[in-house]
Amino acid sequence: MCFPRKADTVWASLYSPSPGTWPSADKNSTRPSTSPSQRMGAAAAAGFTYDGERFERNFADFEQKYGFRDYRGGGRSSARETIARVAAGAIACKLLAHYGITVNAYVKSIGEFEIDPKRFELSERDKNSLNMPDKVAAEETAEFLERMIAAQDSVGGVVECLVDGMPVGVGEPVFDKLDARLAGAIMSIGAVKGFEIGDGFEAAKALGSRNNDEFYVDAYGKVNKKTNHAGGILGGMSDGSQIVLRAAFKPTPSIAQLQKTANNHGENVEIAIKGRHDPVVVPRAVVVVEAMTALTIVDLLLMGKNAKLD
Repeated sequence: MCFPRKADTVWASLYSPSPGTWPSADKNSTRPSTSPSQRMGAAAAAGFTYDGERFERNFADFEQKYGFRDYRGGGRSSARETIARVAAGAIACKLLAHYGITVNAYVKSIGEFEIDPKRFELSERDKNSLNMPDKVAAEETAEFLERMIAAQDSVGGVVECLVDGMPVGVGEPVFDKLDARLAGAIMSIGAVKGFEIGDGFEAAKALGSRNNDEFYVDAYGKVNKKTNHAGGILGGMSDGSQIVLRAAFKPTPSIAQLQKTANNHGENVEIAIKGRHDPVVVPRAVVVVEAMTALTIVDLLLMGKNAKLD
């Protein structure tokens, strides 16, 4: 429920214990043995190009916008800024719990490796360092990441988030749609390149007769849905069913392979990034997705309190 399980470990494990290493899928290996000073050193090394002239590929520099570039790292583009999001999200989760709302995110896929819905077990997520609710998939993915380390490469993946216990009507019909606000919140997370609600882009391939969720009245007189292609949001507002959203994360741009780039003298050069860099950021991002989801829902939940005058 909304990441209390990770609060004491996510920042301690932000960086791998040494260059070219990755925590194993074993439940006893979730905490890399790094000291605070080592982690600060790793943070300072992120994106470091040594001469301050060569531009790291796919890495955010601010020279064109602000006229200044700190070659030691991406600064505000660093995942270190998410610590404030997670802290605020923890408070939001406590408030949501008061209303019986839970937020649970997990790694759905890394590269071509994806969890099997038949083996889905949310408790398993907390037993492996990849935050995957599928033990078999976690083990296979860990082996794959070892190969990525050997190849000095990186990989992306997808984080899926489920919100349960939502009341009907959270969100606004036009400018503050729940799905639009969630999209903005999740897309504001570094490395996120895609966002989906419900069937997402698969809905573009579907027919209306298939995509429409069928409503029915249960034995207690309550209106429910037989399917949830909409992902729990209709007309910009929650419909009372489970909210399902996904965030696609790009591969880590900082890799040790020799790559072509340019420098600030207008020359074509090569660069190889050094320092501690994970082969994938997706497992680290699970708590951030939970936090941003919780914060967004709390905002709109409170806004909706004045929707009726009675």
